Amino acid sequence: MNKVNINVVKEIKVDGRSNNTGRPVNKKSSRQVRLAKQRLYSRLNKQFVSGKKFKVNNDSAGEYVYVASTVGGYISDGVRHVCNVNYIGRTKVLGYTYILGKALKFTINLKNVKFVK
Repeated sequence: MNKVNINVVKEIKVDGRSNNTGRPVNKKSSRQVRLAKQRLYSRLNKQFVSGKKFKVNNDSAGEYVYVASTVGGYISDGVRHVCNVNYIGRTKVLGYTYILGKALKFTINLKNVKFVK
């Protein structure tokens, strides 16, 4: 029996593209518009959940930050606890706070939130 060495040559793509059909993408097609919206909503949700500072409705009064905890989460202004958060969806955040003994429910639309750099 003789030993035979086999050399395997790996094919290298010159242009660095993979799974590319070579056709241009129509950015105005409904599928591409939908995918762009999904990317935007996903990015906004990740920024909110990660605790990035934000302003609501261009409010110059203050900047808020979401803080996650084991029970749930809450929104803080950096110094004090402002309100509790019940639900974080793709584009909506639902929560509540108590003012003068009454429960006040609120909804934050992440599309209208401005994140601070």
